[in-house]
Amino acid sequence: MIVRTTDEITGTDRDVAAKEWRSKRIILAGDGVGFSFHETTINSDSVSEFHYRHHVEAVWVVEGSGTLTNHETGEEYPLTPGTMYLLNGHERHRVTCTEQMRMMCVFNPPVTGTEVHDETGTYPPAEPVR
Repeated sequence: MIVRTTDEITGTDRDVAAKEWRSKRIILAGDGVGFSFHETTINSDSVSEFHYRHHVEAVWVVEGSGTLTNHETGEEYPLTPGTMYLLNGHERHRVTCTEQMRMMCVFNPPVTGTEVHDETGTYPPAEPVR
């Protein structure tokens, strides 16, 4: 059994931040459960570009508001508490945040926690779990 709090993750190597967002990586590949689980906060009045070519991501919005844009189709979706989106086709996408959002995210395959987005918003392929 694994029990963790975001308070104990804050300020550790599981607490990763960029200019527009912050990700607290609660469960990682090294935990050996087949997925990773993150609490992500996206700053108000920001725009973030993402493209998870090697991962599937499910996102549940719990606070705030914004817009999700699917670059593959041009479709836009409002993001508000209770909205879930699943990037099961590795879609290039943009999150435009109007009010600070807090989201719960699941990645498969799990991330290790050391990944950084490249210039296209992509994480590298998942590393084998040891």
